[in-house]
Amino acid sequence: SNDAKRELLGVGGHTLERHGAVSEPTAREMAAGALAASRAHLALSVTGIAGPGGAVPGKPVGTVCFGWALAAAPGAAPAVRTETLHLPGDRVQVRLAAARHAVGQAVRMVRDAVSNPSASAKN
Repeated sequence: SNDAKRELLGVGGHTLERHGAVSEPTAREMAAGALAASRAHLALSVTGIAGPGGAVPGKPVGTVCFGWALAAAPGAAPAVRTETLHLPGDRVQVRLAAARHAVGQAVRMVRDAVSNPSASAKN
């Protein structure tokens, strides 16, 4: 819910008003907020329209926005990445594909950071 996004993850009300709950700016703030609120080194976020209803102009069913935040050195901003996909299928298929993509990209982000720590600090 938008309330949970604001209260638990620190998503700004202005972000939700300007871009909507299903947007890369919201996914970015969700991931960064989850990272800041935990002792984790990586946080990911998923926000989307899995269906069957909920589509709005420009955001059809299957629109999913992702965010990944990877902790940086103390005092440095985390590396945050976002992406939007339009996934096919019904509600179950969209949610499963979104979960697989989110976790797969998180693994890739960690692998890249371990393989090349100086490059991940710049992302």
